[in-house]
Amino acid sequence: MAEQHLYDLIIVGAGPAGLSAGLYAGRATLDTLIIEGDTVGGQVTTTSVVYNYPAVEKIDGTQLMNQMQKQVTDFGVEIKHDAIQKFDLNGEIKKLKGKSGQDYHARGVIIATGANPRKIGFPGENEFRGRGIAYCSTCDGELFTGLQVFVVGGGYAAAEEADYLSRFAKHVTVIVRGDRFKCPVLTAKRALDNPKVSVKYNTEVKRVDGDDYLTTATFINNKTGEETVYHVDDGDQTFGMFIYIGTQPATKALTGILNLDERGYIKTDENGQTNLAGVYAAGDVIQKNLRQIVTAAADGAVAATAAERYIMLQKEKQGVPIHVNTDKKPAKPVGQTSNLDQQEATAPHEGNWLPAEIDQQLKPIFARLTNDIQLQVLTNGTDLSNQLVSFVDEFASLDAHLHSVSKPAPADVKYLPQLRLLDADGNDTGLHYAGIPTGHELNSLVLGVYNVAGPGQTIAPALAERIKQLPATDIRIGVSLTCHFCPDVVAACQRMASLNPAITATMIDLQHFPELRKEKKIMSVPATMIGDDPVIFGSQSLEELVTAVEKHHQK
Repeated sequence: MAEQHLYDLIIVGAGPAGLSAGLYAGRATLDTLIIEGDTVGGQVTTTSVVYNYPAVEKIDGTQLMNQMQKQVTDFGVEIKHDAIQKFDLNGEIKKLKGKSGQDYHARGVIIATGANPRKIGFPGENEFRGRGIAYCSTCDGELFTGLQVFVVGGGYAAAEEADYLSRFAKHVTVIVRGDRFKCPVLTAKRALDNPKVSVKYNTEVKRVDGDDYLTTATFINNKTGEETVYHVDDGDQTFGMFIYIGTQPATKALTGILNLDERGYIKTDENGQTNLAGVYAAGDVIQKNLRQIVTAAADGAVAATAAERYIMLQKEKQGVPIHVNTDKKPAKPVGQTSNLDQQEATAPHEGNWLPAEIDQQLKPIFARLTNDIQLQVLTNGTDLSNQLVSFVDEFASLDAHLHSVSKPAPADVKYLPQLRLLDADGNDTGLHYAGIPTGHELNSLVLGVYNVAGPGQTIAPALAERIKQLPATDIRIGVSLTCHFCPDVVAACQRMASLNPAITATMIDLQHFPELRKEKKIMSVPATMIGDDPVIFGSQSLEELVTAVEKHHQK
């Protein structure tokens, strides 16, 4: 058995606090690992536009995290996807166990697990999640184009996301429990000055109802007790309700291990030190007054600096030689927040599909391809079909291994136009794209090509064997091009298809296929459909998706 690697520092969480800590640890040449169980970038990737990060007038939340991740990996800091389920933080060597079954050991640990969107708990909230209730405007906003939308909350996020959602909705109504917004006036003005946004103060959601979709909401004035009922407008199938009432800390696995306050936030000193030696915490997970990107980044820097001092003292005490490695090679970014900048998914296409800087970022990836691959477009004579051909022709021109071919679609193929990846012999690999995989979905296309024509993403041998044993399965993943969670789900499903010829995995841009949205009653993405099973909403790991396919065939 190989000896367990001992890291200097493990950072749990890759939001702005974890990435900032990684940046400082990397610069200090600590042997550092960042472990993230969900999306690199954390809650910032659900933010449509960031207006208050120093020196940046405004920036897309995912793009900001892309840039931060690249800084970190350029210092050689490794980022790994795993969810830590067990912490053993006593003693000089800290031990963590991931959901993958892997163990991790380090001299020091920084907890930067952040916080998750808080649910209100009114009747119908859980039942209609994905059918009208939503928590991420950048993921689901465009699915409510032309519909009425309610935003519940009175803080930063509610004001900013109400303004963002107005670009899709016919009207946005903000439901504020208090008598005013809790955020600064200039932030609130983004909603208050928007002619497509109105505000109801001293109002709460009592319940929501519907059949297949959300169709009715009952509100109550908490001053007068008066109830009002909104019923979906004539001609509309549903309406949207986006919840932004704050977050709850991701500290469940740390209860009884670290000192937490009554709400579950970690107590720290001014250096991020917890009650355990060598264990620090940073970002939205700690007890503090202000939770913003800039404060999370500052917390990460403070915690990493304190952790560096602790680790160096421990090494000196133990007589461990300290070797400063100033020539560490850059690590590879992970997940959908790669260094491919997001394109504006809703803008009409003009000129080149891929800006020159993205071309330059893709070419080194494609230089690792070992086999030829055909990018086959099944056309149907529409403008969208012509655009897909144009996009694929340009994409294929980036590397000699890529070959663009087009042909009229056979009569039995649904969801057109469609791109299919074929191997060098013309065999269908099962990796399909209905619509144009731009925006965030460019990442899933790049990974699809890499998995079919290159070395492919590394996965655990036992999991690969489970995938190869799966029976024939048709998987469809409904996406929005603005959704930051979707590419990881698409890539995971298509990784299964790349390993098992009996599996097909089709990305479907729901903007172009409203009939599928209506049939499956989808108002949230990612929406994973395995055969005729109920839709699985939200982010799913490869392990979770393999398990879902196995359960599908056990029925």
